[in-house]
Amino acid sequence: MRITTSMVQRNVLSDLNTLQTALAKTQSKAASNKEITRPSDDPFKAAQAMGMRANIGANEQLIRNIQDAQGWQDSTESALDSITQYVNRAHDLLLQGATDTADADSKMAIAKEIDQIIQGVKETANASYGDKYIMSGTATSVAPYLMGDDDTYQGDLGGLDPATPGIVREIGPGVTMTINSVAVEILGDGRTNPTDGKLLNQLRDISDHLKANDGAALRGGDMTGLQNRLDGLLEIRARNGAQTNRLEAAHTRIDQINGTLTDQLSQTEDADIGKTLIDFNSQSAAYQAALKAGANIVQASLMDFLR
Repeated sequence: MRITTSMVQRNVLSDLNTLQTALAKTQSKAASNKEITRPSDDPFKAAQAMGMRANIGANEQLIRNIQDAQGWQDSTESALDSITQYVNRAHDLLLQGATDTADADSKMAIAKEIDQIIQGVKETANASYGDKYIMSGTATSVAPYLMGDDDTYQGDLGGLDPATPGIVREIGPGVTMTINSVAVEILGDGRTNPTDGKLLNQLRDISDHLKANDGAALRGGDMTGLQNRLDGLLEIRARNGAQTNRLEAAHTRIDQINGTLTDQLSQTEDADIGKTLIDFNSQSAAYQAALKAGANIVQASLMDFLR
């Protein structure tokens, strides 16, 4: 077979191009610290990496959801704690006012403080997280209660009434949690619904009985009723605490999953930088040697032999 100069030149250029392509690929790996710089490098691993990144992104969204839910729960717990303190103070005042030694003037002074506690309870129930009221059901732009004598609940029953879904956050794949509270469950509607047996009505009754100097009512139904309201409040706080614990567990679990996925992603697509640099130096040396050899071959011509 006759080998022409043009054939030799083409072979030299082809070999140089192959070496240059390999060198460029290795240089790209070194610069990006990635074994896979394009899907064609390893389609199977590239698909694996894409799936892992998608799962990591989805889990990061779940973590943001959980953090938002935790903010709601923390704000709710803070409000419930303040209401509990108000109720405990009301209980202390009730004990003072229910004694026979407390005269009408003393009972009137205690009643005025009870009235202030009522306003404090309503103001606390109007707590917000960001710009949203946390105890108005799903009506988060509306304060649950108006200040003053009107105790009518202004929100809706979203999250309390099964027929009215509340505000939910996805805290796991396909797992949701209702994060809002409904103040009327605890406080009721006051005199708008005088038989609801909730906290505002109970406090209003105590105030009225103090003003009427009705010691028997204070020592009887008021004492028992306020204790029942306090027990109910503690039950709601326990429920809120259980939700907080559930959120913390979900946060920890998803963090662990994402940590594992991140490690697996690194093992799948990250380059071994030491090996990559060795390969780069080796390929660079081979390319330089090929350039020199190719230059010598291509330069040789008939004129070189006729000199």
